[in-house]
Amino acid sequence: MNRNVVTVFGGSGFIGRHLVRRLVATADVVRVAVTDPEAASFLKPMGDVGQIVPLAADVTDPNSVARAVADADAVVNLVGILYERGQRTFRRVHAEGAAHVAQAAREAGARAFVHLSAIGADARSPSEYARTKAAGEEAVREAYPDAVTLRPTVVVGPEDRYLNLFAEMTRYTPVLPVLGCALIPRVKFGEGERGITIDVYGAGGPRVQPVYVGDVADAIMRALHDARHRGQTFELGGLGVFSFKEIMELVLAETGRQRLLGPVPLGLANFYAWFLEKLPVPLLTRDQIAMLRTDNVVGAGALGFADLGLEATPIEGVVSAYLGRFRRPRLKERARV
Repeated sequence: MNRNVVTVFGGSGFIGRHLVRRLVATADVVRVAVTDPEAASFLKPMGDVGQIVPLAADVTDPNSVARAVADADAVVNLVGILYERGQRTFRRVHAEGAAHVAQAAREAGARAFVHLSAIGADARSPSEYARTKAAGEEAVREAYPDAVTLRPTVVVGPEDRYLNLFAEMTRYTPVLPVLGCALIPRVKFGEGERGITIDVYGAGGPRVQPVYVGDVADAIMRALHDARHRGQTFELGGLGVFSFKEIMELVLAETGRQRLLGPVPLGLANFYAWFLEKLPVPLLTRDQIAMLRTDNVVGAGALGFADLGLEATPIEGVVSAYLGRFRRPRLKERARV
C-alpha cells in the first residue's frame, strides 16, 4: 500500500503548525523536519497516531535533509531566520539551505515542492536577509524548476512576533515607536488653530500589507495540490495596506490602551538597533532597519491569492481575536477579582 508522505522543513514554527493542521487531512504521513524534534511533539495530537512524525534535520546539513525527504511525495521548505547567530547565517540558511532542500526533493522524486520566501527578496537589496532570500529562490529554481515560490508579506496571527510584540510593549511603556518618520518635522503654515502645524509623522513610516497566517497555509496547500501553479511565484499580501503609524494605532485600538506614538527616523533606529541586536533574542537589528527602507507590499502585476483561487482574510477581525488578552481589565472586572 502506497503512503502519501509530505515533508515540511520548519513545520513546528509559526506558519508550519497551521500548515501541518491542514496537511493531516490530505497526507498519510507528515514528516516535520526540525532541528529539535522533541520541541515539535506538540504537533502530534493534530493527527492520528503515528501520522505526524517529528524528525531531526538541519537545512544546512545535506545528509540530514536527504534522509528527511526520502520517498516523500511532496516537500515544503518554511525555514527562515530573522537574525544571525554563530553558524546560523542568512547565507547558510536562506541560500545554501534552500538549495539543499530543493536538490534533495528532486533526487527523491517528490512530485511537488513549495518554497517559502519573502516579499522584498532582491539581489540588490541593502538587506542581507532580502539578498539571501533572493539567492535561495534562484537556487530553488535551478534545482527544482517546477517549484512554487510563495512570498508572503508580514504574517500575523495568534503566535506572531510582530503585533504581539507591540501589544506586549503597551503593558510596560508609555510610548510606542513609529519607525521611518522624517528626520526633520514638516512645518505647515496657515493650518490649525494657531495658523501653524508641525507634522512629525509624515506618511507614517513604511507601508506594510499584513497577511493572516491561515491564508498563507491555505496558499501552500493550493500550491502543493494544483499542478497548474508549478514553476510560478506568488506574492501573498492581505487586503489592507497600513503605514507603520497605522499599525501602532491598530494595536492601541485592540488593546484598549492610550500610549504616545514616538516618531523615530530610520537613522536613529539604526543607532538603537546596534545595541538591541546584541540581545540573545534581538528586538531590532540593523538589517531589519535596512528592510524598512522599502514598503512591504505586493508588487504591481504580481500573481497573488486570486491567482491561486483564494481570497485573503481581513486582518482586523483576526487581530481582535488574539490581541484581546492584552486589554486592560475594566474597573468593575478588577474589583470582582
